[in-house]
Amino acid sequence: MTERATRRASLQRKTKETDIQLVLALDGKGSVIVNTGVGFMDHMLTLFAVHGFFDLEIVAKGDTEVDDHHTVEDLGICLGMAFDQALGDKSGICRYGHAYVPMDETLARVCADFSNRPYLHYQVPLAEAKVGTFDTALAKEFLRAFMLHAGLTLHVDLLHGENGHHILEAVFKALGRALAMAASPHPLVSGQLSSKGVL
Repeated sequence: MTERATRRASLQRKTKETDIQLVLALDGKGSVIVNTGVGFMDHMLTLFAVHGFFDLEIVAKGDTEVDDHHTVEDLGICLGMAFDQALGDKSGICRYGHAYVPMDETLARVCADFSNRPYLHYQVPLAEAKVGTFDTALAKEFLRAFMLHAGLTLHVDLLHGENGHHILEAVFKALGRALAMAASPHPLVSGQLSSKGVL
């Protein structure tokens, strides 16, 4: 169910592998309650929401006894669906957003377009296969699922960095900032921002 006037979305997605409940408010204050069963994703989603000024509540249960893959991918699906619902037909928004975020030795760049043409460019080389118990390859899986369901063109680049935790932290902070810019209302835009007249 979507409340378009307040740019909110609430949804539940239940499969044989995961059960996820999510509430998103785009025009929030960065209030976060996240419990996914994957500690590192809790941390990343918290950073994303705080630095994007989104209010986000997620409760997820997944088959983490197998591994974290299903939970992380389905979190991306649900968050993408929530953005799609909260933005409605994407009328009146800036559409494009970008952010550069430093984290100590690391600098990450994220550029986003709510284009209705999902595409992911992900150039984030990581020396570590794991950060703690988290499989670092799952960050890309999360973003792939997210952009597909949000109707988002997403370019994510590591400009430089060494520490895997710092790199992923910078990526998720930059994602929050870029999406906050892209989703923000523009005073000169009434319909969809496109030279074709429709996204």
